Amino acid sequence: MVNMDASEHPHQPQTDADTWWRGAAIYQIYPRSFQDSNDDGVGDLPGITARLEHVASLGVQAIWLSPFFPSPMKDFGYDVSDYCDVDPIFGTLSDFDALIARAHSLNIRVIIDQVYAHTSDEHPWFRESRSSRDNRKADWYVWADPKPDGSPPTNWQSVFGGAAWTWDSRRRQYYLHNFLSSQPQLHVHEEAVQQALIAAAKFWLDRGVDGFRVDAINFAMHDPLMRDNPPAPDTGKLRTRPFDYQLKIYNQSHDDIPAFIERLRALTDSYGARFTVAEVGGDDAEREMKLFTQGTSRFNSAYGFDFLYAPALTPQVIAAVMALWPDNPGTGWPSWAFENHDAPRAISRWASPAQREAFGAVKMLLLTCLRGNIFLYYGEELGLTQVDIPFEKLQDPEAIANWPLTLSRDGARTPMPWQADAPSLGFSSAEPWLPVGNDHAALAVDQQENDPTSLLAKTRRFVALRNSSPALRYGSLEVIEAEGDLLVIERGHDGQALLCAFNLGAADLHWTPPSPAGLGIVEAVNGAGLDHLPPFSGLVAEIMS
Repeated sequence: MVNMDASEHPHQPQTDADTWWRGAAIYQIYPRSFQDSNDDGVGDLPGITARLEHVASLGVQAIWLSPFFPSPMKDFGYDVSDYCDVDPIFGTLSDFDALIARAHSLNIRVIIDQVYAHTSDEHPWFRESRSSRDNRKADWYVWADPKPDGSPPTNWQSVFGGAAWTWDSRRRQYYLHNFLSSQPQLHVHEEAVQQALIAAAKFWLDRGVDGFRVDAINFAMHDPLMRDNPPAPDTGKLRTRPFDYQLKIYNQSHDDIPAFIERLRALTDSYGARFTVAEVGGDDAEREMKLFTQGTSRFNSAYGFDFLYAPALTPQVIAAVMALWPDNPGTGWPSWAFENHDAPRAISRWASPAQREAFGAVKMLLLTCLRGNIFLYYGEELGLTQVDIPFEKLQDPEAIANWPLTLSRDGARTPMPWQADAPSLGFSSAEPWLPVGNDHAALAVDQQENDPTSLLAKTRRFVALRNSSPALRYGSLEVIEAEGDLLVIERGHDGQALLCAFNLGAADLHWTPPSPAGLGIVEAVNGAGLDHLPPFSGLVAEIMS
């Protein structure tokens, strides 16, 4: 074990390498929905701290905390009004320090969100910037004059619907916002803005965080020439937003973004064993994920959307995505998730109600067998389903704006069920900010805790297998077969070779691996064997030399 300099950076857990994050299992916590400690109906940092033993029991290496910074909460923390504090609804900086200390005592590292593409319109930076055209922060946001007819400077569209420009009468100019109009775009081309963002990152590193998940990084810089986006070809897919009608060439993905990433990486590297992962979505995600993780001076990993919006989990989808990230020198290290706060719960997307118990187990085993880092979303270890939130209780601005044509993100952000017979399932004694799921009591932690056949028990088992298997944690991946419902992959590292076979369909598969006598099963779910794969079953077998 390598000892860190605790005097310089307090509350650091020990690590056996600077690359502790490689192949790590990371547990995402949505703070509003994990545990409410003060009975106001909203989860908070002390609540998370109180539940960290549950997280530790999963065997994960780290947690990722979604935003907890001061914010008017129009986009629930992704509209930051102060980069260097805690919103009172979540607690205090002292509460954050206590969370870090408790996590590190349990050997859990802490990764936090950083939002560098935009702020809230209530951020002091924006208030100053909009006050005039010649103040100290006049150029900290993206401002532009109207066209001669008074219309916006470009045709760029917002992700959440409508033009990406809003008129501001104070400056008599438009400001850019790729998301809500209350999320003005930072002018990250500006040196002063970059310095301010780096200073914010340093603030949290000094408090002991172990890394960052960087939100929407491909939106961080725009085309200064203000060129219009071209129309997107009609693929036949339903388009519910004006945003979907354009190729997003000029409002995002500028060539100068990697240079800013390198500045951030230089900072994190100066603190030792830190981890950075980029959220990269959109039409050009694969290229950008690889660009942003290229070499050793950019992000450690990138977080893709390949599975988050996939209509089905099929062998063909898995094979195609894995083929994009070969174990070749120069190719970055990926991160994968089947669920997160922006996508409907996977078990509801990919399985019928009758299939969910079996499917949940094979889905979890498959995730732990993928090459790269894996992210578990809170409640995924319980098999939580998507909750149908009625319109009058929706909180998500995207869902409200596009209702009923887009699936509500709120349905994947509902309270964590801890105790089946408690008010709000043990999340809070008050009415929670979102309703609990009607079927979540049966999935509560206390209902699964002592059941060796539960998904919670299986998740602990699968993550433990991944942690103890160099081939699963670090190894290469080769797709042996991806035909129909059958997926067979081989993982290998440092003399260990594992064959992983999955039936992702609802019918029996009679499958015989090559040289079955040379295989020893180390894990199996739903009756999987070397000559038979029942519906939604899977196994991991060691290849004997």
